[in-house]
Amino acid sequence: MESSLASRNPAFSAKISQMALPLAPLVQLTTGSIHPVFPSTVLNFWLLTSTQLDELAHFYHQRTPGYWKRHYPCPVEWSADLTLEEKRRKIGRFIGLRDCETPIKEVTEEEILERARAARDEAESELWKRKGMWY
Repeated sequence: MESSLASRNPAFSAKISQMALPLAPLVQLTTGSIHPVFPSTVLNFWLLTSTQLDELAHFYHQRTPGYWKRHYPCPVEWSADLTLEEKRRKIGRFIGLRDCETPIKEVTEEEILERARAARDEAESELWKRKGMWY
């Protein structure tokens, strides 16, 4: 079945191959242990739950500040209010997956114009306040 789908859809075949890529396990610095839910493939990484991501962050000293946190190759900042996507992106970066960096927020033209208007209004208001003091 998969071969017929793959022959009809090369993008699907490429995605299946990508999801099957193995991941090298990361060992905990203090014990040399590997966390039981550490993903063995890219697919397993994408299937991790929010709780499992929290457990991984704690196990690898990323959830709380401490001596060992900065001794890992790509330490991350962790907080309790992260969304599932943010947790996944941070753990992905931590274990060395590409394209897991924090996205840069794109500013729309409307947002730029609104900020410029607000700055102009504030500057104008300050100008009138200063002029009012002289009279």
